[in-house]
Order: sequence, then structure tokens, then C-alpha cells
Amino acid sequence: MLKVSRKFEYGLHAIVYLARKEAGSVVTVKEMAAEIGFSQEFMAKAMQNLKRAGLAVSVQGVKGGYMLAKSPEEITVSDVGRATEGNPHLMRCSVESGKCEIVSKCTHRGYMFMLEKKIDLLMASTTVSTLLLSQKSYDG
Repeated sequence: MLKVSRKFEYGLHAIVYLARKEAGSVVTVKEMAAEIGFSQEFMAKAMQNLKRAGLAVSVQGVKGGYMLAKSPEEITVSDVGRATEGNPHLMRCSVESGKCEIVSKCTHRGYMFMLEKKIDLLMASTTVSTLLLSQKSYDG
């Protein structure tokens, strides 16, 4: 079934972790990776993507690290997904229409594009602050 990438997972965990910190708190990649339980190397790559997208900022120096560039209310799950993966797509044909050998005969292409759009709309309407507030209701 559908599965999010590791890059997206790392990015979302990192953003939520930073959002839980006091505003203006600077956190190192090493600290984040240790507390979340992810590889420091992959966490560093995720943070670079989040910084490039303007979701996180890096602070240089002895007490350097990362912090959020925006408030949790301004960052959506879609923002994190686009920062780590680019535009969403479920199928090859939504990115490379010429690469699919059955594109002219595909009976469910329209449905899959609609599903892709609905997933993106859900992610775009979910802010990091919403995730923080409703974490317990998602934990099942």
C-alpha cells in the first residue's frame, strides 16, 4: 500500500521536534537524532532540505544548531513533504507521462490523480500545530 519515504518521515519528525521546543531554542542535529532515535547522518540531510525550503534556520557557532524559521501554525505537513520529496505523486505517470507503457489504455488514471490531490489537500490543511494538539487522537 502507500508508504511515506524515510526522507519525509525524518523531516516531519524533525519539524515536530523543533516545534515542541521553546520558541527560539536552538537544537543540534546530534541531540535531535539521539532523542528521536534516528541516524544522525540522515537527520542532517533532512535538516538541510528543511533549511533550503525555509522551514528551519541554522545558527552557527559553539551553541549552534537548528530552529524553526516559522511558527508551527504556518508550517503544513505538505510543506515538509515538498521540502523533502518535491511535489507529491503516487504514480509514474503523474511525473513522467511518457514513461508509462499503458497510459493510453489506463482505466484508473483519473481516480489515482484525484486520490493524489485529496492526499495533498489533507496534508496542506494540516499544520504542525495541529499535529501537536491532536497527537493523542492519532496514536490509536
